[in-house]
Amino acid sequence: MAELSYVNVFARDVEALSRFYIDLFGFSEIVEIRSPIFRGVATGRSALGFNAQDAYGLLNLAEFASPTGIKFLLNIDVDSVAEVDRLVPVAVAMGARLVKPPYHTYYGWYQAVLLDPEGNVFRINKMLDKQGESDVVQN
Repeated sequence: MAELSYVNVFARDVEALSRFYIDLFGFSEIVEIRSPIFRGVATGRSALGFNAQDAYGLLNLAEFASPTGIKFLLNIDVDSVAEVDRLVPVAVAMGARLVKPPYHTYYGWYQAVLLDPEGNVFRINKMLDKQGESDVVQN
């Protein structure tokens, strides 16, 4: 069976953007694969990769170097509703923009939608169990 190993994000500043996710979520850099145009970040089940704009040419993607619109959505799962609520203002203080404050979804998640400092969309999620989570905050 295939497994997702990395989600790679093209970044204007690979150091700053990878550091944003490391600092916000407590992830760690995979130092062994660091290069001038790449940072790898261990996230637990898979990893995030941050590629500098130079990687477009390296990967023969130069004609796509100026994509418009949102092309992906990063989802970061945390342990509790309280952790979603705690991390949102931390992310904003670190330069993220809050798009949608924490809320309960129709599909049983508690989440917030944000843009990272480079404008990439990400969500901070807690999947709730069937009975609901005991620390669910009502909005």
